[in-house]
Amino acid sequence: MGAVPKSKISRHRRGNRRRNQALTAPTLVTCPHCGKWMQSHHTCKNCGMYRDRQIIVIAEPGTDE
Repeated sequence: MGAVPKSKISRHRRGNRRRNQALTAPTLVTCPHCGKWMQSHHTCKNCGMYRDRQIIVIAEPGTDE
């Protein structure tokens, strides 16, 4: 026999448990180099810069890379 609840869980208690499961939007900041929106503490996907250093070389549109 499986586990059976001893008493009913109220709507308030059930809601309190579920409120931590809500999704939140990522925190976005503007890139100081190019001005596009980026996630904080991440490399900018537009220009490839992180903390004033070039981390990723982004190919220009129209080139064969």
